[in-house]
Amino acid sequence: MTVLNLTPLPADEIFALNREYANDTFPDKVSLGVGVYRTDDGKPWPLPSVRKAEQQLLAEDSPFRHEYTAIEGDIPFLELARDLMFGFDSKNLCEEHKALKGRIGSVQSVAGTGANHLGALFLAHKMKPKTVWLSDPSWANHVTIWDLVNVPRKTYPYYKPETRSFDFEGMMSTLESDAQEGDVILLHACAHNPTGLDPSKEQWKAIAEICERKKIFPFFDSAYQGFASGSADEDAWAVRYFLNEKPHMEMCVAQSFSKNFGLYGQRVGAFHYVVAEGSQNLRDLVVNNLCHFIRGEFSMGPTAGCSIVKKVLTNDALTTQWHDDLKVMSSRIKAMRAALYDELVRLETPGTWKHIVEQNGMFSYTGLTQTQVQALKEKYHVYLIKSGRASISGLSQKNVAYVAKAFDDIVRNVK
Repeated sequence: MTVLNLTPLPADEIFALNREYANDTFPDKVSLGVGVYRTDDGKPWPLPSVRKAEQQLLAEDSPFRHEYTAIEGDIPFLELARDLMFGFDSKNLCEEHKALKGRIGSVQSVAGTGANHLGALFLAHKMKPKTVWLSDPSWANHVTIWDLVNVPRKTYPYYKPETRSFDFEGMMSTLESDAQEGDVILLHACAHNPTGLDPSKEQWKAIAEICERKKIFPFFDSAYQGFASGSADEDAWAVRYFLNEKPHMEMCVAQSFSKNFGLYGQRVGAFHYVVAEGSQNLRDLVVNNLCHFIRGEFSMGPTAGCSIVKKVLTNDALTTQWHDDLKVMSSRIKAMRAALYDELVRLETPGTWKHIVEQNGMFSYTGLTQTQVQALKEKYHVYLIKSGRASISGLSQKNVAYVAKAFDDIVRNVK
């Protein structure tokens, strides 16, 4: 007799949708579900900088490439990840940056998901927040991650359906009235998933101010640095503002290399905890405690993917190539946004579609209803998740007119 108390759990929507798409034999099917970069031919794109790094690593044939690292992870990789995230120049390090580095404790994680989980687990045990605030909507896995560590969730308004815009006023009003000292707030560093809507720099300043004043702990999820705008510096602006302008506030950052290096299956990530100015003596203690959780879960981060990132970020030519690769990916996404918008305007599709080009990053919150999404899949074999979030990377010059026509028909005939 089993002692297990099991009930069926819902399948992950995105992976289930991707499986359904893979089994669809319709020749003109279109996947706008899973968040991975695709070329205009619909193919994966190993970044040229990454391919060159792989070739160099293979030629080096290091006998140490399969060895253990440290519990906190590959130290040189962590230093590079930290410098990329927070904007430090390792070749010209000023005294101010040396002091800032002294506030940041970093460990390697199993991609961005693992960084989010490790951070949630650490805070749940060591800070014991009464509430974590997630944007409404947010990445679905944020809900799972925080539920698994038993921290109660609340949501702050983020999306205005009627205008398909960022609800800054609603967010600030809710935090002002309901957030309590010691609460955690989950913030998307750039390219908000699923809406594609980001705060302006002035709005980010206001968010930082309310976090500081109300003693709300900021937890940044940085999944798209460099991928969103094409600039790694621009996409890290909010994180760097909090670090530099709010020195007495602690925070943390979950950093992913899946999107910006195209290393989806390699699971490369880092978790950074920033202690307050004057508390640098706590940094090593934070890392020590994080290592306790790491040792009990996965012992140390995987080495193959982080070796690629190290090779790219320590070779000037490869680093330059990587920045060019970021521009290629972000430019194609922007071009596909414009192409879809132009087609919908040409078709005089009912409603406003300006939000498609005003949103940012891989995803667009289209505004389509769940019923319309289902009709798109059944009639046109165009796959979106139920919320109407579309992965713009699935669009191409070959299918964008077909997708626009499908949208137009469904919007006109399905409510």
